[in-house]
Amino acid sequence: MNNFDFLLNNKNFSSFSNACIEAEKAMSISPANCAILSRRALELAVKWLYANDDYLKLPYQDNLSSLIHSRSFLELVDFEMPNLLKYIVKLGNNSVHTNTMITREEAILSLHNLHQFVSWIDYCYSDEYTAADFDEKLIDKEEHKRTNPEVLKKIYEEQASKDKKLEQMIKENEELRKQLTEKRELKKEDYNFNIDNISEFETRKRYIDIELKSLGWDFNRDIREELEVRGMPNDTGLGYADYVLFGDNGKPLAVIEAKRTSKDAKVGQQQAKLYADCIENQYGQRPVIFLSNGYENYIWDDYNGYSERRIYGFYKKSELQLMIDRRKNKKPLNKIVVKDEISNRYYQKEAIQNVCEALEKRQRKMLLVCATGTGKTRTAISLVDVLSNHNWVKNVLFLADRKALVKQAKNNFSKLLPHMPLCNMLDSKDNPEEARIVFSTYPTMMNSIDDTKSKDGKLLFTPGYFDLIIVDESHRSIYNKYKYIFDYFDAYLVGLTATPKDEIDKNTYSVFDLENGVPTYAYEYEKAVEDGYLVDYSTLEFKTRVMEEGISYDSLSDEEKARYEETFDDDENVGEYIGNSAINKWLFNADTIDMVIKNLMEKGLKIEGGDKLGKTIVFANNGKHARAIVERFNKILPEYGCDFAKVIDNKTNYVDSLIDDFSDKDKFPQIAVSVDMLDTGIDVPEVLNLVFFKKVRSKTKFWQMIGRGTRLCPDLLGVGQDKDGFLILDFCNNFEFFRVNPKGHETGACKSLTQRIFDIKVDIIRELQDLTYSSDEEYAELRNTMVENMVSDIKSLNRDGFMVKQNLREVEKYSEKSSWEALGTLDVNEIKEHISPIISPYEDDEFAKRFDLLMYTIQLATLNGSNASSGIKKVISTAEKLSKLGSIPQVMEQKYIIEKVMTEEFWDDVDVFTLEEVRDALRDLVRFIERDVQKIYYTNFEDEIIAEESNGSIYNVNDLKNYKKKVEHYLKEHRDDLAIYKLRNNKKLTEKDFETLEDVLFKQLGTKSDYEREYRDKPVGKMIREIVGLDINAANEIFSEFLNNQDLNANQIHFVKLIVDYVVKNGILDKSVLREEPFKSAGGITLFRDRADIRAEILKKIDEINENAM
Repeated sequence: MNNFDFLLNNKNFSSFSNACIEAEKAMSISPANCAILSRRALELAVKWLYANDDYLKLPYQDNLSSLIHSRSFLELVDFEMPNLLKYIVKLGNNSVHTNTMITREEAILSLHNLHQFVSWIDYCYSDEYTAADFDEKLIDKEEHKRTNPEVLKKIYEEQASKDKKLEQMIKENEELRKQLTEKRELKKEDYNFNIDNISEFETRKRYIDIELKSLGWDFNRDIREELEVRGMPNDTGLGYADYVLFGDNGKPLAVIEAKRTSKDAKVGQQQAKLYADCIENQYGQRPVIFLSNGYENYIWDDYNGYSERRIYGFYKKSELQLMIDRRKNKKPLNKIVVKDEISNRYYQKEAIQNVCEALEKRQRKMLLVCATGTGKTRTAISLVDVLSNHNWVKNVLFLADRKALVKQAKNNFSKLLPHMPLCNMLDSKDNPEEARIVFSTYPTMMNSIDDTKSKDGKLLFTPGYFDLIIVDESHRSIYNKYKYIFDYFDAYLVGLTATPKDEIDKNTYSVFDLENGVPTYAYEYEKAVEDGYLVDYSTLEFKTRVMEEGISYDSLSDEEKARYEETFDDDENVGEYIGNSAINKWLFNADTIDMVIKNLMEKGLKIEGGDKLGKTIVFANNGKHARAIVERFNKILPEYGCDFAKVIDNKTNYVDSLIDDFSDKDKFPQIAVSVDMLDTGIDVPEVLNLVFFKKVRSKTKFWQMIGRGTRLCPDLLGVGQDKDGFLILDFCNNFEFFRVNPKGHETGACKSLTQRIFDIKVDIIRELQDLTYSSDEEYAELRNTMVENMVSDIKSLNRDGFMVKQNLREVEKYSEKSSWEALGTLDVNEIKEHISPIISPYEDDEFAKRFDLLMYTIQLATLNGSNASSGIKKVISTAEKLSKLGSIPQVMEQKYIIEKVMTEEFWDDVDVFTLEEVRDALRDLVRFIERDVQKIYYTNFEDEIIAEESNGSIYNVNDLKNYKKKVEHYLKEHRDDLAIYKLRNNKKLTEKDFETLEDVLFKQLGTKSDYEREYRDKPVGKMIREIVGLDINAANEIFSEFLNNQDLNANQIHFVKLIVDYVVKNGILDKSVLREEPFKSAGGITLFRDRADIRAEILKKIDEINENAM
């Protein structure tokens, strides 16, 4: 007998019944054979389902993973089924693609899950449900030999090659498809199928097992389960560790403490520590500790003093072995040597030193804020060199948000670290497995984490694969979904930027767990200019009449009025006034552009003895604006040739080679008209002029644009004549704006359409909980339907995806309908934070999704009584446009609803059911509406410059809280702490006092490097005394014998009072100061020429005050 014999009763199941039976029989060969044939049988059964049920829609590809994750499939099958199927797939994949040992228990679980699925098929699509419960006793129990994975792979490929295409199967089954769909629909009305679940403990354990096996752990050789440990603080002295992972040398690498999913994973932390203590005593090596409850995993490297941290998976054996080996091999970072041939500037070395000090203090995230052009990449290269040589890191990931920056970074690393193997993930010829440093854009790495395999078929990019991640331009793309990359990899994180953000929804500091304005190290533009490492700029700021005031018909000459009428009379959207916001957006005025070009050519900085304009970037508003500028340049200055000025944007063919030509001082173009591409990240030291021909309100972008001109360039102006500055011509009031608004106006984080729709549906579901609606059966049914759809969306998420793993607890929680019964504020926030950002994008037309969002917004407003007039106007407008498309059959079918929506009466008393009917009827029609496209105009109305002024540079880019300010603030707030109190009251400090102060100054507030940079070699006590001063009572007491001395005259007493006032304010007194004001006017120390004894005592007291501060 066989568990799957019941399938033979229904000839419709013939395409997969034998495969199921053979999968169970394959246990007699090996569990691995059983696992692969179970996966194969599942694939055939799933394809049968697609071929025979009208409800299922084919996804973009018909591989098994896509088929079981499609939205229609997840809506159709029993809600507990997807996790069972994913287990079958994962175990089968391990069998085919890796050399992993599959146990009998794992293969049985795979068969059990397969049995559940085909039993469900039997229940839904047979005339009579005949499946019996799964019986493990029917399965062969002999010991089995291990099958060579190459043989398994061959079996799988041979069988898969015989498969028919799904499209063909669907065509062949059209009649049967209708019958079986109807049969399943009937069963749905009285659905009573129950999944036979294995216990929660067993399932969790087996899932941890398969996770470990997928990473290459061998349960027969590397892992001991329920390992008995001695020395536990209990009556027997014994304990049993859930999993202990061993290295090839027989030494323990890690202990895993597994708790039930209902418990916090960290509940077992103390127990795991005790196990680790016992294991260390038994084996002479302390294991790394993992804590897991199935949803959440933590790694705890207590040997090195780290606290536990969240991790999204386990480590490979090689990664753990490296971690253990570093306990002996890792060199301290307190005496590093930075190679001058890589980084020879003091601030680069200080930055590296600060990162190293932070690492020594067990910080794992560091942010370097360094002005554009100061060599951030060189700093990063030196950091990798230092940390590699000291055995702190092996594999490094370098992330940038543009392909050109990735290529540029790899080239720089290759030149300066020629011995280091590198890989550009955007280059298919490069192999990441053979590289030590991997370079990638964010989207490429997002796609590579789940898909890149090593040569042994296992996942390459495990959580422990990279030791260090370097994020270039870390103010830009590190928010929202890309942040999942940093969270997934358990690596040190170093960010490089010139302009960190500190907005609520885009905060660079929070990503690096730092206080706002307090990076790990900062070297800003003003300081770099002062040091001579960057050049300063000056500005010429222009206002033109057209760009300030727009174009008014009434102010034009008669000739221009005629041209205005001729140009705009046919456009009902243009009246007698065109505002200045239209200029350079959809109206391009030749005289305005000519004026900008002429001012640039006349006043721009020159090279070659003033004969040739220096390299120039013109920042244009959009592509049409950029092309209009180049066209006008070629028209009014044809003598310069067609290559002198070129557009550089993402529509330019061979744009990379054009950027290379612009970067070459001996090649044209001399003027690059850029639309975003040259705003940030591109290094061209030869740039002498920047033209701001677009409005910028983002502080980050503004300073990045300025940074295009700051780099040094030797001999640019002639032999021995280096670049010493650059010029910015601003035609859009940008500098005027930032002088008044130094923080600018930043745009908020942008959510995807799918995320916004999901969020608003959550709000509607919560609103429908209100007693006003929940007691109404119709509203309750609406809410139930919406919840079912949301649960279906969540179930469609791939549990093995690295983004889902990071939110697995929330995904599992909200996959259950019961979690939606009474949503509170915290629930809603939890869903919006953890679920909606990772929901698979809805595969509908974009315009349909935008209409969904609009209608759901109106539905929510209807429910909560808020104003929806703006949205309603848009829907009426949409209906009016559709009403003119009656020749389209689909539109004609919805004629009644379209006409109804256009009337104002319809909206007087509308409810959500009617709104939902409208949404459903019109969403697929909006794609037929011709989009309103703003017509582009090219005009030539006379313009004039109405204001012009020149200004120097402005600084203070990032509003950083520097070390000195932090120290001063701390000392004022802690005036009465013992050591500081002693300094204020002239008490001698002990060794312990100095240790306390140094801990505060060198560890809590910053590093020793920070201190030395601000205060050089000044003693700590002296620095503090200078800031906090001397207490007035203490000062009076020190000099009381002189102030109360009846033998001293009034001038001498006044002199002593001046000393008291001085030390109260300044803390110490250099005796040379006594010859300066105010002491000089008071007579100086010579007042005591006749009283040498008193003079000597006064000087002795001053020495005592100074010495007590040292």
